[in-house]
Amino acid sequence: MAHSAAERRIVRIAMNGVTGRMGYRQHLVRSILAIREQGGVDLGDGTVIWPEPVLVGRREHALRALAERHGLEPDAVSTDLDAVLADDGVDLYFDAQVTLAREAAIRKAIAAGKHIYTEKPTATGLDGALELARLAQDAGIKHGVVQDKLFLPGLLKLKRLIDGGFFGEILSVRGEFGYWVFEGDWQDAQRPSWNYRSEDGGGIVVDMFPHWDYVLDELFGRVESVQALTTTHIRQRWDESGNAYPATADDAAYGIFELAGGVIAQINSSWSVRVNRDELVEFQVDGTEGSAVAGLRNCRVQHRSTTPKPVWNPDLPATEVFRDQWQDVPDNTVFDNGFKTQWELFLRHVVLDEPYTWDLLAGARGVQLAELGLKSSAEGRRMAVPELKL
Repeated sequence: MAHSAAERRIVRIAMNGVTGRMGYRQHLVRSILAIREQGGVDLGDGTVIWPEPVLVGRREHALRALAERHGLEPDAVSTDLDAVLADDGVDLYFDAQVTLAREAAIRKAIAAGKHIYTEKPTATGLDGALELARLAQDAGIKHGVVQDKLFLPGLLKLKRLIDGGFFGEILSVRGEFGYWVFEGDWQDAQRPSWNYRSEDGGGIVVDMFPHWDYVLDELFGRVESVQALTTTHIRQRWDESGNAYPATADDAAYGIFELAGGVIAQINSSWSVRVNRDELVEFQVDGTEGSAVAGLRNCRVQHRSTTPKPVWNPDLPATEVFRDQWQDVPDNTVFDNGFKTQWELFLRHVVLDEPYTWDLLAGARGVQLAELGLKSSAEGRRMAVPELKL
């Protein structure tokens, strides 16, 4: 690594795709720039890791506007990815582009000897995702994949409950994710139009099943089988220019996952659902000793000893307010932005070689689950999920 001062260990990061919503908000502003604002990643020995972003993309004017807005040097902008990757001063390549462009760019970065950190899915198919993992391993570089939901406060609280034995034997997991994405005619859509065109790499299975893979694997057990039903509920949408287009990608998926150890998970994912819950994603975990409902930030529990004893009687109104019988799990710590937290862990992995498990093989497992989920829906059958190895 280059050193600009004795107290700083500089890591220059080529950031490709930061003009997009996720790349800009979560990765550039709330992660890399936030790390710089706090003084770097403190290593505890008087030195810090200091990230230096190089903004890469196709629209030079947009990149320069970002650089000027955030006080970055004019030379921290490039529309020439090949030139940036050829620069020996660049240590790490980050990708937040559209899915179709990601695999080829990561291949170039691996060939250039850069460490890799990337959004997911890492490729459009399992073969490509596995090949990236193999290439990275053979090149001897460090590589990581964004798995941000593991660092959400709600799921960190849920993991604390699991580690503390709160649930007893975990029986099942039920997840609800989604919200109404406007069609784009009378209100602008909250997501880019390519998300709804399969030919452009869109679809909720490709987008969300990689998330469900690592959440289930990390908290409850490896996914051993998947049975999914996907559909396109909204068949016509309007793009950013106001032009109507046929929605060819799935916008809802209803999945059942069998996990190692016997836990059954059911997760509904939809961009065509109106929210009637506290958060945009919630997971209910039921166990022999207790249950919990975890969202993005909050987590509520009900222990076996305080579980009510309702009786089904459709002829009488319910007299109990069931939601009031749950307790909030306290924070007990300060939760930072999940994207920033994982960036800090990966930077420590690059500089100090600290252990890091969320690599390109983990990314390939997410692509595998999405591929099998789509195949399950197309063929109307449950699909076994083989364990991936390089």
